[in-house]
Amino acid sequence: MNEFDFIATYLAPLAGAGGLNLKDDAALLKPSAGKDLVLTKDTMVEGVHFPPGHFGGDTADKLLRVNLSDLAAKGAHPIGYMLSIVWPKGIDGTYFKGFAAGLRDVQDAYNFELLGGDTTSSEGPMVVTATFIGEVPKGEMVLRSGAKVADDIWVTGTIGDAYLGLQSALGRALEPQPSAEALWHFEEAYYRPEPRLLFRKTLRKHASGAADISDGLVADAAHIAKASGVCFILEADKIPFSSAAGAWLSKQRDEDEAFKTLVTAGDDYELIFTASAGFRQEINRAAKTIGLRVSRVGTVGQGEGVRISSDGKVMTFQNTGYTHF
Repeated sequence: MNEFDFIATYLAPLAGAGGLNLKDDAALLKPSAGKDLVLTKDTMVEGVHFPPGHFGGDTADKLLRVNLSDLAAKGAHPIGYMLSIVWPKGIDGTYFKGFAAGLRDVQDAYNFELLGGDTTSSEGPMVVTATFIGEVPKGEMVLRSGAKVADDIWVTGTIGDAYLGLQSALGRALEPQPSAEALWHFEEAYYRPEPRLLFRKTLRKHASGAADISDGLVADAAHIAKASGVCFILEADKIPFSSAAGAWLSKQRDEDEAFKTLVTAGDDYELIFTASAGFRQEINRAAKTIGLRVSRVGTVGQGEGVRISSDGKVMTFQNTGYTHF
């Protein structure tokens, strides 16, 4: 199967009117009245962002979800995306159907379409890129730069599950060995993170600053802190872990080091955001309505950087999160 057959067979059915059914070499997009466009882009490389040989639906699924997480952090609604795929030469064509099915599953779940892109091959690893377009009401995009001194710091969901899922996906033994149910939970968190799009209206209404947690809780807290010119003061005992991750953490020989690993590993794709203390009831009520766990994990202070306090002491970190360079 050549690239044109692949596009016609597997990608064209994912496109709509905006993508001109992939019969042209460009897309046509008409922004809605009273809306701003929000654009975001993520690239995933085999062996860096996903395990070697995972060319099918899991990788397609995650590629779209991590981009949707960026839109969620901006308070945006997804419209569509441009897709670029570099297939390894000689790849088994059976992966094409699975990859397209992974794209379809996420598109159907969150109601957006493929607008176009490019497909090629190389002697190197698989590389996939998605550029997403979303919409927000004019002037309402949530920035990283709006956090204010005395704001509360909030986190959605739980932290660290995806790191444990990656270890399992790579065949690395977790000690002690989690239950089969816990392992399934960890791997789901790694392969299929839940973009917090249902929370976007609450973010637009109440959040002063926000980011999704892709590089790690500490690193992404630092991104907001730097953009806003403030210091993030987090409390270790308020950082949320799932019951499965909490059970694993409590049985580690060096619990402090294991804790540091979970809050710096990345791939959580939860949201960290700041809001005035006067909005606590509204935020909790909105989260409860959609069944989302939210945790107040600290306070914005004067200064710079991120501090995590534990038992009255400030924790120190050799690494604060994932970096590519």
